Amino acid sequence: MGNKVIIFSAPSGAGKSTIVNHILGLHPELEFSISATSRAPRGQEQHGVEYYFYTAEEFRQMIEEDKFVEHEEVYPGSFYGTLKSEVNRIWAKGHAIVFDIDVQGGVNLKRIFGEKALSVFIQAPSVEVLRERLVGRGTDTPEAIEKRVAKAASEMEFAAGKFDYVLVNDDLSKAFAEAEQVIGSFLTNS
Repeated sequence: MGNKVIIFSAPSGAGKSTIVNHILGLHPELEFSISATSRAPRGQEQHGVEYYFYTAEEFRQMIEEDKFVEHEEVYPGSFYGTLKSEVNRIWAKGHAIVFDIDVQGGVNLKRIFGEKALSVFIQAPSVEVLRERLVGRGTDTPEAIEKRVAKAASEMEFAAGKFDYVLVNDDLSKAFAEAEQVIGSFLTNS
């Protein structure tokens, strides 16, 4: 099982975290990779639980020290990345890694891990449905929602042909079943 990775990417509001948590609940041999970020914690988020939180300066220093498998500046001054130490920690346990990562990061990880990786792009049925989901969350300002929707539209275009599997999340129970089948198949094939 070790040295396999499953990469989930999606625009905000596509249901990625819901599907990832469902899959993690079914497979004890999978472990979630905690990403590093330079953004501030939101709400009750804690360092080492949801993310590893660093200042932009600390993040830049870690880039210089080659501590990341991959990293990117998603918005100016807002960094995200996958720590090499996190990958090594999970593989040392003999577990497969689950990444919940933005689209560019997902493409980068697939390129880095190649055949060891299954990359899954989760897509909302439409940009309009995505907007409705983001509004329904009630966590973002209207301006932030429009920024996320615009980013989602470009991500959906960018992702075309770059992922092993595209899962359209228009019905959650169907999306769960589809994800279970795809992940199960990947894990059982060597």
